[in-house]
Amino acid sequence: MSAHGIERRDFFRWALSIGAAVEANAVFLPRLRAAVAEAAREHPVVWVQLSGCSGCSISLLNAIHPGVREILLEDILPDKRLVTHFHQTLMAGSGEVAMGALIDAAEKHKGKFIAVFEGAVPTRAGGRFGTLGEELGKPVPMTEWVARLGRDAMAVVNAGTCAAYGGISAAAPNPGGCLAVPAFLKDAGIEKPVINVPGCPCHPDWLVGTVTKVLLYGIPAPSELDEHLRPKLYFGKTVHNRCIYRDYMDEGVFAARFGQTGCMLELGCKGPFAHGDCPTRQWNSGVNWCIQANNICVGCTEPGFPDEHAPLYQRR
Repeated sequence: MSAHGIERRDFFRWALSIGAAVEANAVFLPRLRAAVAEAAREHPVVWVQLSGCSGCSISLLNAIHPGVREILLEDILPDKRLVTHFHQTLMAGSGEVAMGALIDAAEKHKGKFIAVFEGAVPTRAGGRFGTLGEELGKPVPMTEWVARLGRDAMAVVNAGTCAAYGGISAAAPNPGGCLAVPAFLKDAGIEKPVINVPGCPCHPDWLVGTVTKVLLYGIPAPSELDEHLRPKLYFGKTVHNRCIYRDYMDEGVFAARFGQTGCMLELGCKGPFAHGDCPTRQWNSGVNWCIQANNICVGCTEPGFPDEHAPLYQRR
């Protein structure tokens, strides 16, 4: 049980079912929201966007059961600021007011806040390829914010493949000199617990569940993360393991073109080595997912995406 009164087995049952309109959520969610609200007062979440497309923020807005309004807006913070004390895209404030919220949260909760990073770290030209806010009339490089917040955070959660592994932001020719957040922190000599929640974008359930778990139970044990620092709860099996076309592969039936019956391995599907519960969780409020939409899995949750997976529509 956490210090906030939620049994671990109940949390895991919820984490596996979020996104599904199950009756148990109606009973469990009020308790969960109260527990998270209590934890968030001591451990606020600070979300900083770096070099990326904002796709993971948009994905977060698509969370349903619980939705952003339920779990992240009304029920975490008494002053009803979205998600955190800072999110430059989704928060209402701007300019000095917004940056003041970021600095205030980091200083008041030093060593206790959770730093969520979205996007890779642009390092070229002394960090001038990406800046956020100003201090003493000069733009502050994103590199400075990642170092500052990474050093003072309780834990770092990387939302999406760009933050976790570099992703599209760090793909060749990488004009901004982008690095994954863990690589940047290592180069800067900053040692901090890191949890990667990859995906292009990451599924809102994966992110909400991961942050909620850190709030309620603290830093995950090493046994709860895989070799790439992903929560095994969501990334413990390959897409192929639960794919709707798995039987076709086992029977040696492969599609030669899209729309044809059979496993899509020959068309470039990366499901056999991509990890995630997409087949059972699905996307867009549980409506569909890549393979069910007659496309391939591009392996967006894996290190090396997209360069090491290209060309996407050829078998590797």
